Amino acid sequence: MTTTSAPDVLPVSTGARVRALVLATVAFAVNFWAWALLSPLGPVYKDLLRLSPLEVSALVAVPVIVGSLGRMVFGALTDRYGGRLMFGLASLAGVVPVVFLAFTDDYPGLIAGGFVLGVAGATFAIGVPYVNAWFPPERRGLALGLFGMGTVGTAISGFVTPWLAGRFGRPVPFLVVAAALVVVGVTFLAAGRDAPGVRPAAEPFLARFLAAARRRVVVELAGMYALSFGGFVAFGVYLPLYLRSVYGLTIADAAARSAGFTIVAVLARPAGGWLADRVGGLPVLTGTFAGVAVCAAVVSFAPAMPVATVAFLLMAAALGGGAGAVFAIVGRAVPAGTVGSATGVVGAAGGLGGFLPPIVMGLIYQATGTYTIGLLMLAAVAVVALLYCRFIMRVTG
Repeated sequence: MTTTSAPDVLPVSTGARVRALVLATVAFAVNFWAWALLSPLGPVYKDLLRLSPLEVSALVAVPVIVGSLGRMVFGALTDRYGGRLMFGLASLAGVVPVVFLAFTDDYPGLIAGGFVLGVAGATFAIGVPYVNAWFPPERRGLALGLFGMGTVGTAISGFVTPWLAGRFGRPVPFLVVAAALVVVGVTFLAAGRDAPGVRPAAEPFLARFLAAARRRVVVELAGMYALSFGGFVAFGVYLPLYLRSVYGLTIADAAARSAGFTIVAVLARPAGGWLADRVGGLPVLTGTFAGVAVCAAVVSFAPAMPVATVAFLLMAAALGGGAGAVFAIVGRAVPAGTVGSATGVVGAAGGLGGFLPPIVMGLIYQATGTYTIGLLMLAAVAVVALLYCRFIMRVTG
């Protein structure tokens, strides 16, 4: 089987690897900023359009679900056409919904624009096989963890989007992101390179997708990524609303604190990949879910802000480290011929894991007036994942 992920990395210079990694990470960060544009403006749309908590939850979650499902397609297409072409075209395609959303202020239009905006979130499935092919197995955990730092785009959105909208008008952050997408898209097409020795896959999309999805390790990693990365995405998009509702923070303060959560998770991701390279992925995942369970239980009772802040930041570190560990395992445990398709499956699960919690949290809050039940459910799921990693899951990574 021949794909865009070569079984053995051919000799290349360190400079070439670094350039490929930096370009992919920057492009991913810009696309992730685009993907997260609606979340920090959720409270603005809520007041402007008089939306219910459930309607706001749906608005910020729609790009997540589309980006999740799109990863399955983008991962397989990257196996076929290569990361350079796919990253460039996907970035340019993201310009369309971003510009559309800049001038839309009715709820159906925002939902429609958010649906197409999900394409930007699907670029994760392009970057993983692209970066994976540039590095030898013993360095893939760290390399993929560094690439995963492109999720800092969510933090950039949390800090910059509300400021730009408040200072210059709501359309401005969308237009800034549209311009950035054009720059990274053109740069990837003009200066990007696929790893030496990489050849396009010849097998049909469905055959490659099913080959990846049938592997037990892929299914298990999909579940672990749904909780680790899904938890990160869910809190990234929903935390501003949670902090405003529970602690009465201003829009700017809630967005800034949410961005801090994202930054910690982003910084922890390469650390998780690095640790997985050295001690194995399963010990890192076990520690991850233990931390998530404890922190979720603590914040479920809405403690004082200093306690909640520490608990949320520790949870962010655990979720980020776990996400890095998952793809360290993917880089080693999944055959090179199915890395793109496997990334699509695992990445889709992570996005879906980020889609459901905001909806559930919105429903629970609307019905009970509290987030306690939803956060305790998260703690319980984390305990189950911990036990599975410790006693059932068996992989090398």
